[in-house]
Amino acid sequence: MSSKLFAGFEDVVEENVCLAPLTWYRMGGPARYLVRPQNTEQLQQIARRCLDSGTRMLVLGRGANLLVADEGVNAAVFKLDAPFWREHSHDGARLTAMAGADMQAVGRYCVRHGLAGLECMAGIPGTIGGCIRGNAGGRFGDIGNTVSRVTVMSADGEIFVRDKDDLVFSYRKSNIAATFILSAEFELEEDDPDELVRKFKEIWMFKKNSQPLNTKNAGCIFKNPEGASAGALIDQAGLKGTRIGEAEVSTKHANFIIAHPGCRAADVMALIEAIKEKVQKVHGVDLEQEVIVWR
Repeated sequence: MSSKLFAGFEDVVEENVCLAPLTWYRMGGPARYLVRPQNTEQLQQIARRCLDSGTRMLVLGRGANLLVADEGVNAAVFKLDAPFWREHSHDGARLTAMAGADMQAVGRYCVRHGLAGLECMAGIPGTIGGCIRGNAGGRFGDIGNTVSRVTVMSADGEIFVRDKDDLVFSYRKSNIAATFILSAEFELEEDDPDELVRKFKEIWMFKKNSQPLNTKNAGCIFKNPEGASAGALIDQAGLKGTRIGEAEVSTKHANFIIAHPGCRAADVMALIEAIKEKVQKVHGVDLEQEVIVWR
């Protein structure tokens, strides 16, 4: 490693790593550093070095709602995917999950063990940390409804606990401002495993049938305006099938942008702006992005 910034951590820090394979869009440029800490202590030490050196810090989950600019990002991108960060377990109806645990794996674990509350997350990709930060969910419920405690870490390595009374979850956001989410606890309810598995599969099938899940996309591009559907507004503006470069508004669900072979992040960004402009012109509504863009 050319930089001495991460001396001693060469086994968990790489330089100039392309982020495209780590996102659902499979596009975008490199990160200046890709950091994969094996435990909390390594995360603390590396984060402090970043803070002291003025190095920007970003956290990458499964990259499901992320668009990385073609030029990449001049930042240390932390990916909590070591075995330590993927652990999850339960004690009675209380579930504990580390931030890097896969949301779908946790959901399946819960329904098999007769724990109700997270089956609403069927078909929603992401990690526990990412889902909590953005209060992921949909018409069947949001993850914030069951969260009772979140352990977080600030950029300077200080760890503290946010209890339920101190947490606020609203549509696609939370009041968690700390740089890192480390783990979370959930208050679930005991229920019949067979019934929960049936419900989980039913929700997953609904999403499979109504969303273009077999394509390269980043999930919903825009948040739903209050009292309206972003997808319906885009559809009514006549934008289904609209293309810029190799990016296309899905003909199955207008709030998805499909990336065809050869698509660049610039194509998607240009299409996002075109959609915003047309929806504002037709409906007088300013759409707010749900997809996160790293530049």
